[in-house]
Amino acid sequence: MNIVIVGDGKVGDTLVRYISGEGHSVTVIDKNPALINRVVNQYDVLGVAGNGASQAVQLEAGVPDADLFIAVTNTDELNMVCCMMAKSLGAAHTIARVRDPEYSRENNFLRNHLGIDLVVNPEYDTAREIARLIRFPAALKIDAFAKGQVDMAEIYVSEGHPLAGKQLYTLSSLFGVRVLVCAIRRGEQVFIPSGDFTIMAGDNISITASHTDLSSFFGKLGLMGKPVRDVMLLGGGRIAYYLAQHLTRLNIRTRIVEIDESRAQDLSTLLPNSTIIAADCTNGEILEEEGLAEMDACIALTGNDEENVIVSMFARTQGVERIITKIDRLSFIKMLPELGIDCTVSPRQISSTTVLRYLRGLENGKKMVQKRGGEEGDPGREHSVGIKSLYKLCDDRAEALEFDVDRHFRKPGIPLMSPEFKLKPNTLIASIVRAGKVIYPHGGSTLEAGDSVIVVTTNPQLSELNDILD
Repeated sequence: MNIVIVGDGKVGDTLVRYISGEGHSVTVIDKNPALINRVVNQYDVLGVAGNGASQAVQLEAGVPDADLFIAVTNTDELNMVCCMMAKSLGAAHTIARVRDPEYSRENNFLRNHLGIDLVVNPEYDTAREIARLIRFPAALKIDAFAKGQVDMAEIYVSEGHPLAGKQLYTLSSLFGVRVLVCAIRRGEQVFIPSGDFTIMAGDNISITASHTDLSSFFGKLGLMGKPVRDVMLLGGGRIAYYLAQHLTRLNIRTRIVEIDESRAQDLSTLLPNSTIIAADCTNGEILEEEGLAEMDACIALTGNDEENVIVSMFARTQGVERIITKIDRLSFIKMLPELGIDCTVSPRQISSTTVLRYLRGLENGKKMVQKRGGEEGDPGREHSVGIKSLYKLCDDRAEALEFDVDRHFRKPGIPLMSPEFKLKPNTLIASIVRAGKVIYPHGGSTLEAGDSVIVVTTNPQLSELNDILD
């Protein structure tokens, strides 16, 4: 597919890496010629230096023939204008990054009247992920599927951990709770495991279960910890604003430390249920005075990765049980566990997977138009509905995807263990949701029309449910 991306900042660069890696034709527009030279040399993409809202620049970049146009500059208004120009020139679909809370309440207008097909808000999506993480103190990452009916949690298995040395098929009987371990990262290797796989200390494991079963499983492992009631947010940007709103609805008290006095005053007005402290969050004495040691959780959200790492390490010395660190540079993330920082969130990664999910859906739509060829004279088969949810696992080396089973699926009603139902290697059906009930798949399970299916795989570029079949 032909894709044009305007803005080669943090989100734009991550998008270029993901999308170009899937074999698409990508053109990048940015005002900075040095950035264009770098991205062209680093990835197999084309580059145009110029204003992404300019008609001449968009024509040079081939926007009229674009299947997807993505505007992710640092300015909301510029992103919207870029998308409007692209649509007027003939781009088939447009995506805009829009972060301002005022605009976030107008998403329907942006879609229906400005022709923007998808609005991406990295800060809001990051706040929502952090709110999920706070529910499970032992989880490094939490993703939700099937409208919240299924959770997928990533946890680290340390020395002496209750799961260390256990074979997967024994977990249900040992702990009395149904869960499914669907991916394991061990060093640089990633496994889609079978039932006889043995968990070892040092593994990062991804577990899928219903929300109730996952909570019960963590409780049986002794990993739930005390309920989170008081949280300190270090940095008062957009993520802190959205997160404080989420936490207030959960009856969690929040304190926000923000160095900019003007921003702190604005937050006091916008968030009357939160305590706002105008101070430097890298000042340990101030954090001690404001009761950091009494907090159930500390979330580092400044705009500087190094500051977030430092304050997170300080919170650890104060005995804070739950620490979540925002990181923009993905190269940082691999180094942080050695520093005792193992729970991180990346707005650029979260937004990029949202865009990638949309792109896979467009690919599937193209397949439905083209249809898959069969024998001569065979009109071909239409493809099923595309991806509903997509999350990257195991340092981007595996994916968890959610599909609906519709009339186009080729193997309905056939047991998973049947020779007729053959999955691609390194692919696992992790959960089936049928009529609101979560089913943990076994050999006799079937996929039926109307089901939601969560699939975990190391195979790239799955865009529809039939792609899981070998």
